[in-house]
Amino acid sequence: MAVATLASRVAGFLRILVLAAALGLGTRLLDTYNVANTLPNAVYELVVGGTMASIVVPLLTRATLTEPDGGVLYAQRLLSLIVYVLAGVTVLAILGAPLLIDLYAPGFTREQRDLAIVFSRFFLPQILFYGVSATTGAILNIRGRFAAPAWAPLANSVIVIAVGLTYLVTGGSTGTGLSTGDLLLLAAGTSAGVFAQMMLVVWALRRSGFPIRLHLDPRGIAIRRIGRLGVWVLLSVVAAQTLTAAATRAASWAGPGGITAYQNASAVYLVPFAVIAVSVMTAMLPRLSQYAARGEHQRVTTGLSRAVRTALVVMAPIAAAFLLLGPDIAVVLFDHGNSSAATVRVLGLVLAAFGLTLVPFTSYMILQRGLYALQDTRTAALITALVSAVGVAGCAAAGWLLPAGDIVVGIPVAFAIAYTTGLNVTALVLRRRLGHIDGRRLIRTHVRVLAATVTGALCAGAVLLTLDAPALLTLLAAVPAGAAGYLVAGRLLRLAELRHLLNLALPRLRTW
Repeated sequence: MAVATLASRVAGFLRILVLAAALGLGTRLLDTYNVANTLPNAVYELVVGGTMASIVVPLLTRATLTEPDGGVLYAQRLLSLIVYVLAGVTVLAILGAPLLIDLYAPGFTREQRDLAIVFSRFFLPQILFYGVSATTGAILNIRGRFAAPAWAPLANSVIVIAVGLTYLVTGGSTGTGLSTGDLLLLAAGTSAGVFAQMMLVVWALRRSGFPIRLHLDPRGIAIRRIGRLGVWVLLSVVAAQTLTAAATRAASWAGPGGITAYQNASAVYLVPFAVIAVSVMTAMLPRLSQYAARGEHQRVTTGLSRAVRTALVVMAPIAAAFLLLGPDIAVVLFDHGNSSAATVRVLGLVLAAFGLTLVPFTSYMILQRGLYALQDTRTAALITALVSAVGVAGCAAAGWLLPAGDIVVGIPVAFAIAYTTGLNVTALVLRRRLGHIDGRRLIRTHVRVLAATVTGALCAGAVLLTLDAPALLTLLAAVPAGAAGYLVAGRLLRLAELRHLLNLALPRLRTW
């Protein structure tokens, strides 16, 4: 599954690079496109997306264990409900597109706003596509089939890459005054990618033998119970989306390229999280839900501890690499085609700042899955609201106190403070709920990983001090030096989690 997620993320990277080259990193056109393409994800998460991990997966798991048909009828009715709800939401979102654009990008010019509204009306049907894809993917995961949901985003990215390359080859405009052909290519082509992603997962579910059938009456799935749980999930999602909107609004005041610098740096920083942490959490949540349903809290604690420690030994050195090499990474990835050199420099600084966020964000998200497995959506929502409040305050402070060009650098710093707060509070809550959270082992592993990461960072820093070379050569020299220092220190410090990962990755070699 990690390989599939990695392939999808690599394709997602290529999509970002192609679009940056075609539309121009730092242009108002790319900012407009990115904001409009953010809206379907935001609305979907607000309505349904947040319930997938916290409610849908645990309920599907329980239905699989307790229903005589293995939860088939329950899953069909749940899918029906989601299709009907999201179809209505999609219509309302299309009608309210101007309000959504004003909410997310108050700094847009009139031309940008008008184009963003047109783009969004092509993009917003993706809300339904994402909902069907996620629900059918959850049904597959509950039945132990992880491949199709992990590979499906690859189809989306391949189609959008083809759209971007076509736009680039045909000499599409980099301004906001698009021809009808250019507009249709970008708008319809982007939504076609999400549609293909959905159809791939639906096809895989049908091939698995699951009878896909929509019921006109979706009752019988404990809608009232879902509603009671969903109240707190809704608060959680609203809080998270408020933070996203606050960050995007702050970035829109940074001038041309500000939104793209923030969003592209965020996309780079989220790749290791998606490849490692999301894969761990997707495989972990059904088991945690089963342990919690049987009252086996010790096994919940063990699973959470193992997940945090496993993710940590990978995330910590990557976070250090972002801090040290963020500007060089940005140049290698984005300084091409129609990209603005000034925007590339800002993007590099934003990526470096995101290095402060990666570890606390990853650990926070993993521990939140423990609350979801316990179906404690109330506490999860309140903690998310706290995180959002801290993050929104930080984004507002960045917008008020920093020069326009530095606002986007302050956003990830605000995120780091917010997620560190959320991580500590979640850990305290879980300790009270579960009796303990394997604190000694977690602290011991964190101290060892910190020592190994500092060693690797010193090795990479020595290369930076002695080498004056283009960005690509700098990365080719500094990354191996830092990795070697980290691995050697990890071996000397006897990092068992690192040894386990290396043995899994290189089973035929003696890695420890």
